[in-house]
Amino acid sequence: MDLVERMLAGEQRALAQLMSHVERHTAEVPEIMRRIAPTLGRGYCVGITGPPGAGKSTLTDTLTAQARQHGQTVGIIAVDPTSPFSGGAILGDRIRMQQHYLDAGVFIRSMATRGSHGGIPQAAQGLRKLLDAFGKDLILIETVGVGQTEIDIVETADTTVVLLVPESGDTIQTMKAGIMEIADLFVINKADREGADRLLRELRLLVHMHPRYDWWETPVLATQAYQNVGIPELYTALAQHRQTLSDTGQLTVRRRQHRQREFVVLLQERLMARLVAHLGHHEALRLLDVEVQEGRIDPYSAVAQILARPDMLTLVMTESPTA
Repeated sequence: MDLVERMLAGEQRALAQLMSHVERHTAEVPEIMRRIAPTLGRGYCVGITGPPGAGKSTLTDTLTAQARQHGQTVGIIAVDPTSPFSGGAILGDRIRMQQHYLDAGVFIRSMATRGSHGGIPQAAQGLRKLLDAFGKDLILIETVGVGQTEIDIVETADTTVVLLVPESGDTIQTMKAGIMEIADLFVINKADREGADRLLRELRLLVHMHPRYDWWETPVLATQAYQNVGIPELYTALAQHRQTLSDTGQLTVRRRQHRQREFVVLLQERLMARLVAHLGHHEALRLLDVEVQEGRIDPYSAVAQILARPDMLTLVMTESPTA
């Protein structure tokens, strides 16, 4: 029995090995994704994002416990900063969410950002699919916490939770153009701190005055994750959002958009990699590259020349560069 069959049969070790293939972008990944495609769509994905220090790991931990109390199996993708030495995740899943390690209904995987500036690496999409195919009911993606640029999660999750702390109140206007606009639910964590009530009022006023959707008013909830305060209410709000998405047809729309976005991103990556590989081997492209480097032609004009030559584009798309 091969890895995919073993994973679909419920073997966690096979799941972990397949995830390693996805993270390393091995040649087997397209075939893996093709084979699990018919099994996808059963799991529900929640993204948990927000600035550093907001308590995302603790919230993920307590939300997992809440889901398990309701009989749901959970898969967790915890994105950590990349080690400058090994390239791996610095924190790793060994020191987080320890209460779930003996629970067969929970699978935890840490992964490194690997240069991603949007909070999650592209490979997280593949890991989410594997957890879905494995049969996890709830898939939680905890982003690394990079602030305003952390918006890639909205292209992956069905529901996006933006986590803030009372100290965020002073910067709410500057954050509004970034992660503030992707929230399906706002959570003010560490709500026992000074300023929590004020931030709660400001956020509720903000989402009421500037609704993101006409079919959903973004809830603003208060939690103290480390004491499990407000977590049952958060779990209920997530269930309500999922039901609303389903009732309005928006869940289908979102998932179509996610698939289309993934297709475009993968296509861009593959085409760009092939084009760059040809720069040093295809004579016309190599000479154009040299002219750009030496300043004899500007990059825009060079790109225009390439796009104006169908023969060059066809060559790049159909041939592999030779050494």
